[in-house]
Amino acid sequence: MPSSIPRPGAPVRGSKSGKPIMALFDLLGRSWALGVIWQLSNGPMTFRQLQESCESVSPTVLNKRLKELKESGVLARGDSGYELTATGRELFTLLEPFGAWAIRWAEGLPADGPSA
Repeated sequence: MPSSIPRPGAPVRGSKSGKPIMALFDLLGRSWALGVIWQLSNGPMTFRQLQESCESVSPTVLNKRLKELKESGVLARGDSGYELTATGRELFTLLEPFGAWAIRWAEGLPADGPSA
């Protein structure tokens, strides 16, 4: 059975050619993938700790994301639980500025939604 994990060079969501950036966006665009990475940026966590930190994620979805992120080299399972690999920490370093940008963006939006 072929892997459902996005791989550069293979067709992925949004790209038949599987350009590396599109494979990455496919992986990160999956539900809870970014949430798991964000939570693990604070250090290792057990499955239960991750589930509590990610609030409404189901055990099935969390298991699937952990497997995909692990097979993609973004995280590993260590003695203290799941943790970001060196690759995962590098990825988080690139993603982290989006957190501050998102706060500024949200503060600039009208409080009552889009204007007509």
